[in-house]
Amino acid sequence: MGRAGATPGAGLPAGPPVCKGPDMILLRHGQSEFNLHFSATKRDPGIADPKLTELGHAQAEDAARRLAGEPIARIVVSPYTRALQTAEPVARALGVPVVVNPIVRERGAFACDIGTPRSALAEAWPGHDFSTLDEIWWPVVPEPAASVIDRAALFRAEMAALPDWENTLVVTHWGFIMSMTGLSIQNGEQIRVDPTAPPPAEIPWRV
Repeated sequence: MGRAGATPGAGLPAGPPVCKGPDMILLRHGQSEFNLHFSATKRDPGIADPKLTELGHAQAEDAARRLAGEPIARIVVSPYTRALQTAEPVARALGVPVVVNPIVRERGAFACDIGTPRSALAEAWPGHDFSTLDEIWWPVVPEPAASVIDRAALFRAEMAALPDWENTLVVTHWGFIMSMTGLSIQNGEQIRVDPTAPPPAEIPWRV
């Protein structure tokens, strides 16, 4: 999503600490074409389901190197192209299965949150299973904040029910990460979360 948290750059020195621990990892997708333009103008450039920029691809490759030593058994990824492209080098490096899950998609608010129909995704990404998605899987009207928070709560419960939830990497978006943690992170950044812990008391929705 194209908010202030989408400033280009692979690092955020003042951001949340990334410490080792038995936690699920949330990875924000690399810089997208939308992020690039929105960061410069603070205006919606009207790019639907944007792809990664050159910097975004570099951030994805960097994430693959950074996560190489993690005990990751599965990658859960949003169906947006920017997330699928970010997950690709990570999955290739780790050799683990990718599960496409629309629950971890971005909050629908900008042009970038208009997705690609399921049939077109299946053609573009033949190695992934999109059979659980509706043809139009993204919200067609602006999504209330409460809806994203509810999705995060559902995902918390689903992950907490897994015996090995700590071996999961989630390639997702600014808004979903905000709902899960109450924190804003930059493109290509990662943060750890315990799905069995209480959700954040407050979601600021701004940085």
